[in-house]
Amino acid sequence: MRGILLAGGSGTRLLPLTSVSSKQLLPVYDKPLIYYPLSVLMLAGMREILVISDGRHLDSFRHLLGDGERFGLDLRYAAQDSPRGIAEALLIGREFAGEEDVCLILGDNIFYGQGLPATLREAAGTVDGCTVFGYPVSDPERYGVAALDEDGRLLDIEEKPAEPRSNLAVTGLYMYSNDALICAEKISPSARGELEITDVNRMLVAEGRGRLVRLGRGTAWLDAGTHDSLLEASQYVQVLQKRQGLRIACLEETAYHMGYIGKEQLRALADGLSAGSDYGRHVRSLLRT
Repeated sequence: MRGILLAGGSGTRLLPLTSVSSKQLLPVYDKPLIYYPLSVLMLAGMREILVISDGRHLDSFRHLLGDGERFGLDLRYAAQDSPRGIAEALLIGREFAGEEDVCLILGDNIFYGQGLPATLREAAGTVDGCTVFGYPVSDPERYGVAALDEDGRLLDIEEKPAEPRSNLAVTGLYMYSNDALICAEKISPSARGELEITDVNRMLVAEGRGRLVRLGRGTAWLDAGTHDSLLEASQYVQVLQKRQGLRIACLEETAYHMGYIGKEQLRALADGLSAGSDYGRHVRSLLRT
């Protein structure tokens, strides 16, 4: 399975912060926002990843992440010059995907949980059509919501329903078998002029090829797309890291523990980080494990 990370969008909800920067380059506590979804793809077992962003910011992402080799990854880049919808990422990434299955993640979504890596890897190994990830929320009318039958099977996805049929919001993480990518070529722009990922997912659900994985107790899902949610995400990461002494979405640590790099590569990464930063000291501490 290959990963597609959509770091596009105009970021209008975060103006003026995004007047000179992509929102995925903004800090969430001690690291850029893009580190969080990128680490999720890595934890799911993906090493070939396509980063899609506004063409104005691609050089900034390349400067930050390079070709991914230092993390044991193969990172590539593509432009989405205007925000024409999430589903367009599947069209842009079609050649990159080749004959492989695909995991698409939105660049402003943050996931964390002790059991999350195993959940992701199990889902990646069993995808047929589409697999979406549902998270319980108190205000489901603000989201795309999963409608389930009494046995928990996915029946439909309703976009911002007035009367939600469940409290499970569909998060910005999607897995597709390769043949499902053809569906993105068949949908038409919505009333707001975008190719909606919900239309792709509903097409597959109607074929009986949609599955919902619940992300429940013990897992956190944050959407850092507004000023308040960006601040809340930073505070969440700060509290968790300071209280538990761990580091969320540290790419160097993820690459090392996933076996993408060895100790000598980790040492080289640590040498490239300032010993005066908490982040740099954490990466150096991994050399002692």
